[in-house]
Amino acid sequence: MVCVLWSPLKLHESLTSASVFLNTLTPKFYVALTGTSSLISGLILIFEWWYFRKYGTSFIEQVSVSHLRPLLGGVESGSTAGLFSSVNGDSEPRPSVSECKVWRNPLNLFRGAEYNRYTWVTGKEPLTYYDMNLSAQDHQTFFTGDTQQLRPEDAVMQKAWRERNPQARIRAAYQAIELNHECAAAYVLLAEEEATTITEAERLFKKALIIGKKTPLTGKDINLLLGRIKEAVKMMRDLMKEFPLLGMLNIHENLLEALLELQAYADVQAVLAKYDDISLPKSATICYTSALLKARAVSDKFSPEAASRRGLSTAEMNAVEAIHRAVEFNPHVPKYLLEMKSLILPPEHILKRGDSEAVAYAFFHLQHWKRAEGALNLLHCTWEGTFRIIPYPLEKGHLFYPYPGCTETADRELLPSFHEVSVYPKKELPFFILFTAGLCSFTAMLAMLTHQFPELMGVFAKAFFSTLFAPLGFFADKMESFMPSSFWHQLTRI
Repeated sequence: MVCVLWSPLKLHESLTSASVFLNTLTPKFYVALTGTSSLISGLILIFEWWYFRKYGTSFIEQVSVSHLRPLLGGVESGSTAGLFSSVNGDSEPRPSVSECKVWRNPLNLFRGAEYNRYTWVTGKEPLTYYDMNLSAQDHQTFFTGDTQQLRPEDAVMQKAWRERNPQARIRAAYQAIELNHECAAAYVLLAEEEATTITEAERLFKKALIIGKKTPLTGKDINLLLGRIKEAVKMMRDLMKEFPLLGMLNIHENLLEALLELQAYADVQAVLAKYDDISLPKSATICYTSALLKARAVSDKFSPEAASRRGLSTAEMNAVEAIHRAVEFNPHVPKYLLEMKSLILPPEHILKRGDSEAVAYAFFHLQHWKRAEGALNLLHCTWEGTFRIIPYPLEKGHLFYPYPGCTETADRELLPSFHEVSVYPKKELPFFILFTAGLCSFTAMLAMLTHQFPELMGVFAKAFFSTLFAPLGFFADKMESFMPSSFWHQLTRI
């Protein structure tokens, strides 16, 4: 009972002390208070914005979800398997791991002749460590064979692929050649990393191909071999017949690019007829090449004004639908083809439907779209209409499964830090960034007003705090008037 009655007495004394303290404050104190608040909120805003640009999420929100939600008994969103809508609208379980599977880029470049040359000129690294580490794993799988029957040179090459230092890898390749002059894997590594020209890479790849015809080369190695397109086309067709498993390396995408370079559009259509099947995995190359062929048939005479007056013809409708299909599969590609976003060198691995795949496709295929008169104009006029068909791409797709939400994270691992990763759908600014921006602006305005009108703002501040504490003071006064003064005197002595 004493403790219950003691609280109002202490509250009354505390309020009296607070009033005295507020009356003794000078305007300089309020200037310092508002200025410090503005500075702290501004620093938080800058950090939140930087973190959002780099990682695509709010730091405060991430910490809250990761640490506070479990304490409050919440369930992690990533711990349960979501349901994805299929093409016909039905819901079916689909594992999220397969959505973000990383594939080897069949159209990546040579490290020595192209990637390293870019580094020498710009001082920037075009490949990430994660990307190169995946390539090392691929090379070990392709070229070292059964680990139980390793030859001495194979053991050396296994270590070479795992080396992080390029010079150490090159030295290991020469060491393997000393052990066996017919070590195909060593010549492949030298062609990749030591050769500074395509001609030198051609010579080394040709030697490796002669040595080990049973060793599967990557689609990129075959496509860029010799730089002679017709010979590359013939070689790819022969290899696709002789080694059907090369389809795992998406060598047909190299064939499509080579045929487009030759402007052999009938042959391109024949390849698409085989690989653009509903039962086969899709890619940006498949979808956008199909759209290019249909756009090419009508784009030279296409006019948005004429189409709006008379409507679209059947051929134009087919071309527009093909563009919408391609954009739904990979919405990042049009900005690169329309040169609304700058291109970089393609990575050695790509994520299908991600920004990395868009970069790899546009790097080689932009010239083919430019070659088809009016194709880019048709793309420019129609590609954004796709987003009206699929207003909620993360929940339900139209012709494909819903767009995976994990592409941004994987693309940031595959693409260099100086590249601004394209994000789809565009994320809204997190609440905490908007909140800190408002708080920073408000406190900065208060600091400015306090500096300009110190006396007036001091009066406002005292009035504000007086109003804020008025209910508590009223409660304390009521309690004091309810009990006789002798009671409070005895309580104070206790």
